[in-house]
Amino acid sequence: MKVAIVHEWLTTYAGSEKVVEQMLEVYPEADVFAMVDFLPEKDRGFLKGRKVRTSFLQNMPLAKKKYRQYLPLMPLAIEQFDLSSYDLILSSSHAVAKGVITGPNQLHISYVHSPIRYAWDMQHQYLKESGLQRGLKGALAKWMLSRMRMWDYRTANGVDYFIANSEFIASRIWKVYRRESSVIYPPVNVNAFSYREDKEDFYLTASRMVPYKKMDMIAEAFAMMPDKKLVVIGDGPDMDKVKAQAAKAPNIQVLGYQPDAVLIDHMQRAKAFVFAAEEDFGITPVEAQACGTPVIAYGRGGTLETVRGLGVAQPTGVFFEEQTAAQVVAAVRRFEAEGGAIQAANCRKNAVRFSPESFRKKLQQHVENKLHQNTRQAGSVQAVL
Repeated sequence: MKVAIVHEWLTTYAGSEKVVEQMLEVYPEADVFAMVDFLPEKDRGFLKGRKVRTSFLQNMPLAKKKYRQYLPLMPLAIEQFDLSSYDLILSSSHAVAKGVITGPNQLHISYVHSPIRYAWDMQHQYLKESGLQRGLKGALAKWMLSRMRMWDYRTANGVDYFIANSEFIASRIWKVYRRESSVIYPPVNVNAFSYREDKEDFYLTASRMVPYKKMDMIAEAFAMMPDKKLVVIGDGPDMDKVKAQAAKAPNIQVLGYQPDAVLIDHMQRAKAFVFAAEEDFGITPVEAQACGTPVIAYGRGGTLETVRGLGVAQPTGVFFEEQTAAQVVAAVRRFEAEGGAIQAANCRKNAVRFSPESFRKKLQQHVENKLHQNTRQAGSVQAVL
C-alpha cells in the first residue's frame, strides 16, 4: 500500500508537525508533501532524511519569510500535487491540506486541527488584528476570505473520513462542512515532562505572547493579588503589555523566552499552571499535568476535554468562565480554597491519555477500520454489478 502524508507547510516543529511525526511512525514508508519546506536542520530529525515534495510556492519571492501572504494561491498549490499513484492519503490540515485531489479508488482521511480559522468564525477577529476592517485592502481581504470559504466547503467533499483533534473541533467540522468526524487527540510527549509531587509557592503561565493567549490579562489578575507570585515564560508581540503589568507588581516575574529545560523545571515546581486561551486542544495544560501540576484554565475549547474540573472524580484543575482578570482572580481564590481535592498523581494519570503511543494506536486502528470498510463496500458494489 502506497501512503502519502500531506501537510500545509513545514517551517517549525510544533503541534501539527508532531502529528505528522507520529503518522510517519505508523507509516514509515510514506511520502511527505508540503506546500513549502523551510524547516531548520535542527528540527528535521523526525523526517529521517526524507525529501519533502513541495509546491511552486517554495520558489516564490520571499516565500521563506512571507509564505503566509501567498494564502490566495494556496488552494491552487495544494491541488497541483499528483497523488494518483497512492492508495492512502493522510492530510494534516489546519488550512488547505485537505483540499488535495484524490480519485474514487483512493482513501483520503483528513486529520483536522481546525477548519481555516481566519476564513470562518474567527474572520472578524483576524481582520481587526490585521487592520483590515476598512479601505481597499480590507475589501480585498474580505473578498479573498469569501472565496476561500467557498473553496474550503467544496473540497470537504473530497475527504472520505474526517478525524478531529478534539470534540471542540469536531463540532466546528460539523458546523462548517456538515460532516461527522472521529476524535483522536493529538500526541503530547508526556514522558519529557517528569512527574513531581512537591510544589513551591508560585504560579506559572507560559505561552507565545499573542493577543488570543491573554497573557497580559493573567498578569493583570496577579497584579490584583500582590500576595501571589506569578512567573511568566514566553515572548511575542504582547510582551510590552505583560511587562507593563509586571512593572506595577513586584510579585510578577517575567523571564521571557526560555529553553525547554527551564520551562519544564518551572512546570514541575509550580503550585498551578494558569492558561487563559480558547484553544482547539491546548498542549501546554497537558504538559503541566504530566508534571503533576494542576491547571487553572478558561473553560472553553479543548481545555474542557484535557482538564478535569473541580466537582468531578479525580479533578486536575479549576475553570473560569470569562476571559477577565476578575475571573482569573476568582479561580485562583477557589483553587486555594478547594485545591486540596486535586492530587498530583491524578494530574499525571490524566495527561498520559494523550501520549504519542496512544495516538499511534488509535490512528492505526482507525485507518485499518476505514480500509476494511471501504473494501467491504467495494465488494458489495461488485456483487450488485
